[in-house]
Amino acid sequence: MTNIIGLRQYLHQHPELSNQEFETAAYISKFIQELQPDAIYNSGSTGKIFLFKGSETGPTVVFRAELDALPIRETNILPYNSQTPGVAHLCGHDGHMAILAGLAQQIAKQRPLKGQVGLLFQPAEEVEQGARDVMESEAFRQLKPDYIFALHNIPGYPLHQVLVRPGSFSAASQGMTVKLTGKTSHAAEPENGLSPAGALARIIESMHLLREQNELFKNLILLTIIHIKLGEIAFGTSPGEAEIRITLRAFENADMDILTQEAISRIEKIAKDEQLTSEFSFSEVFPATVNHTECVRLIEQAAKDHNLEVSHLEQPFKWSEDFGYYTEHIKGGFFGLGSGVDQPALHNPDFNFPDDILSTGIKIFKSIYKKLNL
Repeated sequence: MTNIIGLRQYLHQHPELSNQEFETAAYISKFIQELQPDAIYNSGSTGKIFLFKGSETGPTVVFRAELDALPIRETNILPYNSQTPGVAHLCGHDGHMAILAGLAQQIAKQRPLKGQVGLLFQPAEEVEQGARDVMESEAFRQLKPDYIFALHNIPGYPLHQVLVRPGSFSAASQGMTVKLTGKTSHAAEPENGLSPAGALARIIESMHLLREQNELFKNLILLTIIHIKLGEIAFGTSPGEAEIRITLRAFENADMDILTQEAISRIEKIAKDEQLTSEFSFSEVFPATVNHTECVRLIEQAAKDHNLEVSHLEQPFKWSEDFGYYTEHIKGGFFGLGSGVDQPALHNPDFNFPDDILSTGIKIFKSIYKKLNL
């Protein structure tokens, strides 16, 4: 495990932002190439897939980790602090990569008998684009995985505890930007223009009411207004344009569809009433990560194989994960791995992945691998 801990700490020292993970991908490639995978493919902007092939017919199983770090300044005092100003691995992707590298070592010692195993190091998870780009890449389409697995360390839970949930594990979310266009006029003659100010007030109220209409939805939804811009700072001008940005979030993909359509419909009606035009655009679109029942059973059994405590979540996590792009099309298993009751929260400037759970993640992945490919 010494070299895996060293790998994790090296990656922590050298973080790279989404779609800029060139050195990270190169370092991982050098490490795993020494284990002689049967094939290496590029996937996504900087992504890599390392393939180990069996001699008999069997399933194609993919294990995934993330390459990217966050644009946040680290406040830890460590012998391996981030050496890139304003960028740090404060979500634990350095640990996730190290776990997958440790799994590669185990697979190299006991290569698959049936099917094939792909180790996917995916770029740009933090900006939602990475998994989508991998899904659309030629290499991944040709691979045609039967199963895909991933984990995420979860602060606030005991070290080594395994967190599982069939169905939705983490929420769907997306950013909605609404542009309202009317007509500017002199501030002394607002009647000669079409100001979006009144529409904004009505939209805010309407969105708050929508958030409270629980009868429309099967599970939790959230609607958060995060930014509003109205006109320019010019006291002689009555504004003719406005922009409102809203984060939509839902535990279930079906609820996200309803929430989105309801929000659009209500805003369009208000804009029409106020004689404004409205335009909608969406960004950072994350589907819900939905676990397949068979994959959850495999994770639970792997945890039991190593006498690990399993916690069954009653509700999905409110945060989003682009792993949902995979689970829309592939049998997927995504689980949490407790990273400490007193561990700072994900994305906090003092977060640091605990090396103690590296071996735990490797053991769980190895057990799943043995059940499907040996």
